[in-house]
Amino acid sequence: MDRNTVIGIALIFLILIGGSYLNKPSEKQIEAAKKAQDSIEMVRIENEKAEAFSKQTEVAKTSVISSVSGDSTFSQADQAQKEKFGVFAAAAAGKEKFYTVENNLIKVTLSNKGGRIYSVELKNYKTFEQKPLILFEGNTSKFGMNFFAQNRSIETESFYFTPSDSTPNSVITGPEVKIGKEGIEKSNSAVDSKTLSMRLVAGEGKYLEYKYSLSYNSYLVGFEVNTKGMSNIITANSNYLNFNWNIAVPRQEKVSNMGEDHYSTIYYKYQDDDVEKISTGKSGEESLRTKTKWISFKQLFFASTLIADDAFPTVDIKTNLTNLDPKYVGNFNADIALPYEGKDLESIKMKFFFGPSHYNTLEQYDLSMESQIDLGYIIVRQVNQWLIIPTFNILRRFIDNFGIIILLLTVLIKLLIFPFTYKSYHSQAKMKALKPEIDEINAKFGKDKPMDKQQATMALYKKAGVNPMGGCLPMLFQFPVLIAMFFFFPTSIELRQESFLWATDLSTFDSILTLPFKIPFYGSHVSLFCLLMTITTIISTYMNSQTQNTDAMPGMKQMMYIMPVMFLFILNSYASGLSYYYFLANVFTIGQIYIFRMMIDEDKIRAQIMINKKKVVVKSKFQQKLEDMAKQKGVQPRK
Repeated sequence: MDRNTVIGIALIFLILIGGSYLNKPSEKQIEAAKKAQDSIEMVRIENEKAEAFSKQTEVAKTSVISSVSGDSTFSQADQAQKEKFGVFAAAAAGKEKFYTVENNLIKVTLSNKGGRIYSVELKNYKTFEQKPLILFEGNTSKFGMNFFAQNRSIETESFYFTPSDSTPNSVITGPEVKIGKEGIEKSNSAVDSKTLSMRLVAGEGKYLEYKYSLSYNSYLVGFEVNTKGMSNIITANSNYLNFNWNIAVPRQEKVSNMGEDHYSTIYYKYQDDDVEKISTGKSGEESLRTKTKWISFKQLFFASTLIADDAFPTVDIKTNLTNLDPKYVGNFNADIALPYEGKDLESIKMKFFFGPSHYNTLEQYDLSMESQIDLGYIIVRQVNQWLIIPTFNILRRFIDNFGIIILLLTVLIKLLIFPFTYKSYHSQAKMKALKPEIDEINAKFGKDKPMDKQQATMALYKKAGVNPMGGCLPMLFQFPVLIAMFFFFPTSIELRQESFLWATDLSTFDSILTLPFKIPFYGSHVSLFCLLMTITTIISTYMNSQTQNTDAMPGMKQMMYIMPVMFLFILNSYASGLSYYYFLANVFTIGQIYIFRMMIDEDKIRAQIMINKKKVVVKSKFQQKLEDMAKQKGVQPRK
């Protein structure tokens, strides 16, 4: 690049800078341009607002015209509802209303949202806090059908049903019928009843219906699921409609690890089999693939049970326990398959039982629902069914004080086994009289020859005419009764909220002192009845040991005193009625021992045994045969 070119470029650059400076607008020109720009922007905004207002006006006009003329044109929201719910779109919006149907026993609240049972109250019972006893409430429960319709998943709980009765409350009355001490008294009189239907409308003459019915003096609520004109709406290949029932189980009793938490679970009965349950004390689930007659959400003293008119084909059940939660025991769920054939008109009949777990009340329905009450197994359950419960009910007819009833029940049982107890004590006195001879045998054979010592001891018993098993005879009769009581008292609703002395509720533990700390396996409270039971057990054990020879089994003596202490820990949180019964039984046992000591002359028994020892013992044919077999093998039998 030569010099002339460089000079030319520099001059052009200077001209451009100078031109820009000379043509720069003044301050007034800049301010005027800014105002013009702002005006243009304001005009644009006003035009957009006017356009938007015009569109809204057109939409409003269209809506008004559609409303007046009855046109089927939908707004965008309506169209979205129809796309989502199909023929059920009209039922997707509404306002929740409640309807009450009640009799003298229960109050059932129904909601038009989902057409479901919202809550159930048992009128004759209160919670441990003396509040109304509600088995479950709608805000913590699920109740509804699930199915496919027009390729849509429908959950009835989300829709608003149309009730057949606009009356918000219906109280069912009848003749004066009282709740007897053995359960519901049956009446032959005609009583009033009430039926209320909830319909989920799917078009003209098409609906899914829940029909509820309730009669006077009954814990049963009739429940029908009816479909009409739904064959072209519900998916054609549906063989079942799913009914889901889920409740958060409210706590009705005082918190205790051996109380409501220990007994609450789901029970069920197969159509042609026994009653079974999910294991108590822990969460669990089961799939029932055999026809099932009923499903029951069972608490300690109350039950919510769904009963099939025929049977449920399949059921999935699940429990989720909350472990000593102060408000809820747990969450129970049942997913039930209801048979569906796709007909134009179908009806599935069921019924609910909402009521107490009272043995006689459940037994009268002839559905084996009384098996939900844990009365023990095999022999123990038979003792409760045929001895304890009938005796208890007879006493209740004449006595209202449950402390006195338990006292009389104890007396009757003690009198029943008195002859066997006396024979046991007499047998123990005989064995005590043989103690010098037993000591000689022990010294002769020592610990090195246990078999020889045992044979010699049995031979002595036989010569003296003593039966070493005689002391076990009364226990054979008494032990099933003791175990039966162990199951009866904690599960007997008759004792619920019944007080005696310092115990405010005989169905749970009595507490005279609350500790500032918790003792493992014992708890943080002191049960006085349990403490008295332990003390009297130790006293009766000591007195019994005076008439028993425990030298042959040294460890047995220590075990006899360890057991009462163990039961102190075990029964501290059990029903105080049970500890009270065991305490009374111990007191009577102590009294019997004093009476037997006055009746039985041990010196006279000793003299008679010495006479028996001199008699010739006649060998039985069986014993003689055993000795002959021993001789053939070269074994010399003991004389």
